[in-house]
Amino acid sequence: MRIQELIIEGFKSYASRTVITGWDPQFNAITGLNGSGKSNILDAICFLLGITNLSHVRANNLQDLVYKRGQAGITKASVTIVFNNEDRTKSPLGYEEFRTISVTRQIIIGGRNKYLINGHNAQQQNVANLFQSVQLNVNNPHFLIMQGKITQVLNMKPPEILAMIEEAAGTRMFEEKKKKARETMAKKDKKLEEISSILNEEIFPKLDKLRNQKKEFIEYQKIETELDYLKRLIIAYDFQINQERLERSDQDLQIKQQVLDQLNNKYNEFEEQKKIMEKEINEITLHREKELKTGGRFQELDEAVKEISKHLVKIKTQKDLKIDSMREEAKSLESLESNAKEVEKVISKKKHEYDMENKKLEEIKLSHQEEVKKTQKLEELLQTLTTGMAAKEGHENGYMEQLRESKKQMTVASTENEQARIKISHLNEDLKEWKPKADKAERENKNLLKEKEIIEKQLNELKNKVDNIDIDPNKERSYINQLENFKGDMSYLRDKIDRLSSQLISLNFDFTDPYPGFDRSTIKGLVAELVTIPKDKIDTSLALEITAGGRLYNVVVENEVVGADLLERGRLRKRVTILPLNKINAYSIPQNKVDKAKSIWHNKANLALSLIGYDDEVESAMRLVFGSTFICNDPSVARDLSYSNQTNVKARCVTLAGDIYDPSGTLSGGAKPTSAGILNKIQDLKELKNQLYELEEQEHNVKSEFEAYQQKLIIYKQCKKDYDLMLHQQSLLDDQLSKSSYARCKQMVMDIEKQLVEQEEIAKSSNEKLAYYKKESKRIENEMNDFANNKESKLEQMKVDLNNSKKNILKQTKIVQNYQRNVDVIQCEIDQLEQEKQSFVDQKSNINQNLEKYKLQLKEFEDLIKETETKYRKSKEELDKERKLLSQYDDQLKGLENDLNNLSKQNTEIQLAIKKIKHDLERFNNDKENSHRLIKNMLNDYPWINEQKSLFGKKNTLYDFNAHNIGESKIKLKQLEERHESLRKQINMKVMDTIDRVEKKETSLKQMFSTVKRDKSKIEETIKSLDGYKKEALEKTWEKVNVDFGSIFSELLPGNSAKLEPPEGQIITQGLEVKVCLGGVWKQSLTELSGGQRSLIALSLILSLLQFKPAPMYILDEVDAALDLSHTQNIGQLLRTRFKGSQFIVVSLKEGMFNNANVLFKAKFKDGNSTVERIAQRKRGKELGDRRRVMREKN
Repeated sequence: MRIQELIIEGFKSYASRTVITGWDPQFNAITGLNGSGKSNILDAICFLLGITNLSHVRANNLQDLVYKRGQAGITKASVTIVFNNEDRTKSPLGYEEFRTISVTRQIIIGGRNKYLINGHNAQQQNVANLFQSVQLNVNNPHFLIMQGKITQVLNMKPPEILAMIEEAAGTRMFEEKKKKARETMAKKDKKLEEISSILNEEIFPKLDKLRNQKKEFIEYQKIETELDYLKRLIIAYDFQINQERLERSDQDLQIKQQVLDQLNNKYNEFEEQKKIMEKEINEITLHREKELKTGGRFQELDEAVKEISKHLVKIKTQKDLKIDSMREEAKSLESLESNAKEVEKVISKKKHEYDMENKKLEEIKLSHQEEVKKTQKLEELLQTLTTGMAAKEGHENGYMEQLRESKKQMTVASTENEQARIKISHLNEDLKEWKPKADKAERENKNLLKEKEIIEKQLNELKNKVDNIDIDPNKERSYINQLENFKGDMSYLRDKIDRLSSQLISLNFDFTDPYPGFDRSTIKGLVAELVTIPKDKIDTSLALEITAGGRLYNVVVENEVVGADLLERGRLRKRVTILPLNKINAYSIPQNKVDKAKSIWHNKANLALSLIGYDDEVESAMRLVFGSTFICNDPSVARDLSYSNQTNVKARCVTLAGDIYDPSGTLSGGAKPTSAGILNKIQDLKELKNQLYELEEQEHNVKSEFEAYQQKLIIYKQCKKDYDLMLHQQSLLDDQLSKSSYARCKQMVMDIEKQLVEQEEIAKSSNEKLAYYKKESKRIENEMNDFANNKESKLEQMKVDLNNSKKNILKQTKIVQNYQRNVDVIQCEIDQLEQEKQSFVDQKSNINQNLEKYKLQLKEFEDLIKETETKYRKSKEELDKERKLLSQYDDQLKGLENDLNNLSKQNTEIQLAIKKIKHDLERFNNDKENSHRLIKNMLNDYPWINEQKSLFGKKNTLYDFNAHNIGESKIKLKQLEERHESLRKQINMKVMDTIDRVEKKETSLKQMFSTVKRDKSKIEETIKSLDGYKKEALEKTWEKVNVDFGSIFSELLPGNSAKLEPPEGQIITQGLEVKVCLGGVWKQSLTELSGGQRSLIALSLILSLLQFKPAPMYILDEVDAALDLSHTQNIGQLLRTRFKGSQFIVVSLKEGMFNNANVLFKAKFKDGNSTVERIAQRKRGKELGDRRRVMREKN
C-alpha cells in the first residue's frame, strides 16, 4: 500500500485545494526554500495517519492546523490520501478487495474531528487499526524520521533502543495491547470487588435474613398443620371423655352413696369406743394421783438427786479452777526456766567478757609497773648525779651501781643458759635410751593400742550423739500433767454437752440409710442447727425463734429425691417437714424496701436474714425461713414498718420481745413460748463442741509431741548406755596398758620430752636475757662516757626524759583506772545476774511447792468427785426404782391414750373421707351437667365430630388416644399456639417470592463473578504465552537488524563496523546499546566519535530497522542536515538501491539527496499560499551521472 494522491485543503499554509499526484512508488523527494511549506506536506500525511501528539506536527492544538487559525475565512482543514492497494499481500486487514483506499480527515474550528474511509464515516480507532495493520502506527512511528530524530537516537538509552527493535519486530503493539489488557484486568478486579461487595454486603445478608424468614414461614405452616391436628385430637378426646363420663355417672353415684353410709356407721361406732376409753383414763388418773399424795418419796428423791448433781457440778468447777491454776503455775515455771537459761547465758557471756577485760587490765598494770620502776631508777640516778655533782665519785657511783647490776644479771643469765644446755644434753641421751624401748613396747602392744584408738573414736561419736539429743528430765512429767489436764477438761465438757443435748432432744433427727452407700452429706440438718448467731447479735435470738416458728424443725436436704428416699425408706421416728434445696422458691423482701427501712430507722430495723450466719449451700432455705421478716428493736418501729402507708414497706415484723406485727392487721405476743431460748442453747452447744474440738486437737498435738519425746528418750538412753559401756571398756584397757612396760616407757619418754621443752624454753629465755643485759651494759657505759664528756646537757636530757616518763605514768594510770572501772562494772553486773539467777531458783522452788500443793488438792477433789458420783448414782437408782413404780400407771395411761389417739385419728380420717365423698357427689352432679352442656356445645361448634366420632379411640386412626399422651399433647398445643401467635406477628408472607428473586440474583452474580475470574485467568495465561513468543521474535529481529546495521554502516563509512549488544551484565530484554569499531578498535562510548560519525551511526541504525520489516512507506525529514555532500549522496544511493519495496518520501535541501529521487516535488510560497511543482527526474538524474563520470575521466 503506497501513496498515489495527496489532496490538501485549508491545512496550515495550503489555503486552497492542492492536489499532489504522480507519486513515485519508490523514491520521492520534496525540497524548497525555508518557509515554503515543504514540511507541511509531511505534517498533512501525519495528521491523516491519526497523530495524537500535535507537537510532532508543530502545533499546540487542532485549531493551529487550520489555515491562519481560521481567521482568513477558512474554518475547515481537510487532508485526503488515495492509497494504491493493488498488492493484495500487503493490504490492510479487511480491505483486500479494494484497488485503492481513500482516507480523509477533517477538522472544523469549534466542531468535531471527522474520518472517512472510501467516502464513509469511520471511527478513529478503525482508522488507527487500518494503518497499524500495515505498520503505519503514527503514534509510535518507525517509518517516520523527522528533524531531530538523529540526535534523539544518539541520546537514546539501552531501553529506548530496545523499544525501537521491539517496534521493528512488531511486538510493540503487543506491549500496548498487553498494557490495555492489564488495564482491563484492573477493571475486572474492580468489577470482582464490586460483585464481591454486593454479594457480601447486600445479597448474602439479605439472603440470610430471607432464609431465616423462610424457615420461620415453613415452621409457621408446619405449626398450623400440627396445631389443627392436635386441636382435633384433644377436642375428640374431650368429647369421648365427657361421653364416657355421662355413661358411667349414675353407677358411680350409687357406689359413692353406699360408701358414705358405711363410713357414717363406722364413725358412730368409733365415737362410742372413745367415750369408754376416756372414762378408763379418768379412773386410772385418779388412782395415780391418790398414790402420789399418799407417798411423797418420789419428790424427796428427785430433790436429792438434783442437789447432789448441783454439788457435783460445783466440785468439778472447783477442780477445773485448780487445774487452771496448775496450768498457770506450769506456764510460770516454764517461763522461769526459760528466763533462768537466758540469765545463765548472759552470765557466761559476762564472765568471758570479765576475763578478757581483766587480762587486758593485768597487762596494762604490768606495763605501768615497769614504767614506774624505770622512772624510779631514772629519778634515783638523776638524784645521785645531781647531789654528787662536785665530787667525781658521786656520779660514777650511780652509773656504776647500774652497771654492776646489769653485769650481775648477765652472769645469772649465762649460768642459767649453761645449766639448761647441760640438762638438755643429758635429757637427749636419756631420750635416745628410752625412745627405742618405748617403740619396742609399742610394737609389742600394737593390738591394744589399735583397740584403744577404735574405742576412743567410738567414744567420741557416742558422746556427740548423747550431746546432740536434747533431753529435759522435767519434760516427761510436764507432758503427763498436760495430758491428765486435757482428759479432765474434756470429760467436763462432754458432761456439759450431754446435759445441754438432753435439753435439746426435740432437735434429734434419727434415720437409717435408705439404701447401702447412701451419701449422708446430702442431708444438711435441721434449720435450727444450720443457723449461727453472732455474739453481738445474741439478743435477737428470741425474735429469730419467733420468726422461724415451726420451720426451725424442718429438715433441709439437697434435692427432692433425697427427701423422698428419707420419707419412704428412712424409718423416721417422728413426722418431719423436708425442705429440698433445689425446689425452694423463697420470697424475700425486695432490697429497695430493706434499704428504705435502713435509711429511716438505721440499726433499729434489720432483715432477719442479715442477723444470722449460714453456709452458702443452704441460702435458699434460710431465705425461705428468715427472708420475709424484719427484726425491730421496739414496737413503734415494728408498727410503722408493718402498717404505715407513709413508709409503704408493709412487711412482717418481730420485736426483740417476741411480738409479731403482720401487715394483714394481726398482732400477737404476750408470754414467751415454751421453746424460747432454743437458739441460745444451740449456740452454747456449738461453742462447747468447738471448745471440745480444740481440746481434742491440742491433746492430739501434745500426744504426738510426747510420743516423739519418748522415742527420743529411748534413743538417748540407748546411746547413754552404749557410751557408759564403752567408757568402762576404755578404763579397763587403760588399766591394762598402765600395768604394761609400754606405759612405763611411754611415760618416761613423755616426761623427758616435757623436760626437754622446759629446758629449751629456759635456754631461749636466758639467751634473750643475756643479750638484753649485754645491750644494757653497753648503753650504761655509753651514757657514762657521755656524762663524763658533757655533764650539763646530759643532766638536762635526763630531766626531760624523767618528766616524759612521769607524764606517761599519769596517762597509764588513767588508762588503768578506766580498765579497772570497766572490770568492776562487769563484776557488778555478774553479781546482779547471780542474784537474779538465785531469785529464779527461789521462785521455781515456790512454784514447785505450789504445784505439789495443787496436786494434793486435785487428788482430794478427785476423791470427793468419786464419792459424790457414787452418792449420785445410788440416789439416781432409788429415784429410777420409784419412777418405775409410778410408771405402771403411766404405761396404762400411755396405752389408753395411744389407743384413744388412734381412734381419734381414724375418726378424723373417716370425717375427711365423708367430706371428700360428699364433695365428690356434688362434683359428679356438676360434672354430669357440664358434660351434657359441653357435648351439646362441641357438636354445634365442630360439625366434623358427627362425621368422625365413630373413629374416636380406635387403633391405627388419627384419633388413637392410646398412641398419644394427651397431657403432653395439651402442653404441646399450648406451646404451639403461643409459637403460632408469635410467628404470625412477625412472619413475612411474601418471603417465598422474594427469596426466589434474590437467589436468582445471587446465582447471576456468582456466574458473573466466575466468568470475570475465568476471563482474567485466560488473559493472564495468554500474556504469559505471548511473552515467550515476544522474546523469540525479539531475538530474531535483533540478530537481523544487527547484521544490517553493520552492513549499512560499513557502506556509509567503508572499513568500519558497528553492532548492537546488551549492556554488560544484562540480557537483551533489559536493553541494547551501540558498539562502534573504527580502524579496527572498538570504542567504549559514542562520545569518542565526531558529530558526522555519530550521525551516520544513528542513520545506519534507523535504516537497518526500516530494512528489517519494510513499511509501505517511509518519511524522512532533513535527516542529512548534519552530513557533508559525499555522505548525503551515499545515503541517497543507499535508499534507491536497498529499499526498492517501499515508498520513500524525503524532505531535503541538498542536491546529493534529492538528485537520487525518481520524482522531485518543489514547494513554493506565493501570496500567502503554498504550491507544489512535480518534476520527474529519473532520466535527468541519469544524464547528470554520466556527465560527472566523463568529467572524472578527463581529470
